[in-house]
Amino acid sequence: MEKEIKIWYDKEGDYLEVIFDRKAGYFKETENDTVMKKVDESGNIIGFSILKVSALKGQKPLSVGLAGHIA
Repeated sequence: MEKEIKIWYDKEGDYLEVIFDRKAGYFKETENDTVMKKVDESGNIIGFSILKVSALKGQKPLSVGLAGHIA
């Protein structure tokens, strides 16, 4: 079964958000200050966001562990 992923980019805010499942949840910190994971009430990962996306240009790929079950 295909799963639709929603991606939003706010150029002015330099903010990227990727949502795997559109349901209620909240953002939690990760080990990287620019990345937040979005989890549902059960702790399943339903998305993530990246602040200061343009700062990644020309750098090594960003690697962040998103521990938990991806919805």
